[in-house]
Amino acid sequence: MLFTPANSLIEQYLDIKADTETPIIFHRWSILTTIASLLARNVYLPFGQDNIYPNMYVMLVGDPGTRKSTAIKHSKAFLQLSGYEKIAADKSSKEKFLLDLQTGFDKLDEDGILDIPSDMGGKEFIASIYANQDDINATSDCLICADEFNAFLGHGNVEFVDLLTNLWDYGGMYRNRIKTGKSIRIPNPTINILGGNTPTGISMAFPPEVIGQGFFSRLLLIFSEPSGKRIPFPTSLATEDRDSIVAGLTSIRATLAGEVTLTTEARSILGDIYREPTDLKDIRFKHYNSRRFTHLLKLCIVCAASAGSLEINSDCVIYANSILTMAEFYMPKALGEFGKARNSDVTTKILDALDRAETPMQIETHLWPLVSRDLEKLTHLGEIMAGLLSAHKVQFIKGQGFLPIRPRLNFNTAHTNFSLLREYS
Repeated sequence: MLFTPANSLIEQYLDIKADTETPIIFHRWSILTTIASLLARNVYLPFGQDNIYPNMYVMLVGDPGTRKSTAIKHSKAFLQLSGYEKIAADKSSKEKFLLDLQTGFDKLDEDGILDIPSDMGGKEFIASIYANQDDINATSDCLICADEFNAFLGHGNVEFVDLLTNLWDYGGMYRNRIKTGKSIRIPNPTINILGGNTPTGISMAFPPEVIGQGFFSRLLLIFSEPSGKRIPFPTSLATEDRDSIVAGLTSIRATLAGEVTLTTEARSILGDIYREPTDLKDIRFKHYNSRRFTHLLKLCIVCAASAGSLEINSDCVIYANSILTMAEFYMPKALGEFGKARNSDVTTKILDALDRAETPMQIETHLWPLVSRDLEKLTHLGEIMAGLLSAHKVQFIKGQGFLPIRPRLNFNTAHTNFSLLREYS
């Protein structure tokens, strides 16, 4: 079946999630990551001497109460109903994660212990698990599904971050020797991440120097403000809607395998996008810009698969590029003022307050009460505001106070059609 947004499981899923408090962009990226997890390494797009697989690292970012957890938990439930069980523990260490990935997350019980059926010999069963570890065609895949991502990763765990960075596009046999001295051998590890966080939580989880490393070039930060919907008594999901989504996911998992192809027109459009990139201007995303095209190709594979297809056509490219461009516009807000600058957390708090304010805010009347516990002197706040003015992040209206300078999304970006997205509406 040729891809169109109308016949994709993505839009079908959003139909049943339209009347919820969760921002639609969170639901969209949750179902995208769910489909990517089901595909694992079963489908691939040839890319030079290598292949591109559809695994993705996605983090939903918003203030507490933005319903990130709702989006993540619902998509996880659908994933499990479709028969996928390779989901990482809610909290782990680097060493335990590698051991579990080697064993196979679908072979562990709730306590992380090998679940050995009584009708299978214990030692023989364990041997069968490790029998494929020298098979170059074997795969080891899992989804890290953590609505509180910091609980999974911990704070400042650079070694674990480096591991996830390395596994994003790893091919072949991954070998490691953990602290206990035990050797780890994992064939073709394929990791997907669907996590939830806040801008403040990101600064706690990742030390500033991580920005200049590879993890943030592989991570898609999906930011949203609260949807504004207030539904005191949500209705239960209709049985037929639930069954329809489960059937669609099950079909994707059972039927899609092999090489993904590009139509001539799709290849031409992708060539144009690659030659004329629309890079994020924020310097913190310099390394992301270099991987933007790979993210787009992964997204194209997932979108095509959502319609039960292994062919990427022009409609699929435009749809995927629209989704990615919309997400990229908000990525800087996901990071807030996260960086190496002194008082970056205070700056984030100030910009958030200005962004929510309906009228200009004055330093002494409005901003100082907000940050007086974080700064020693009022003059320090004046220095911060002067820096924000110089960086063109705020504007000063004489006699009134400060307002934020809000960037605008260019709705005329080439090879996009934002009217396809409900976020645009």
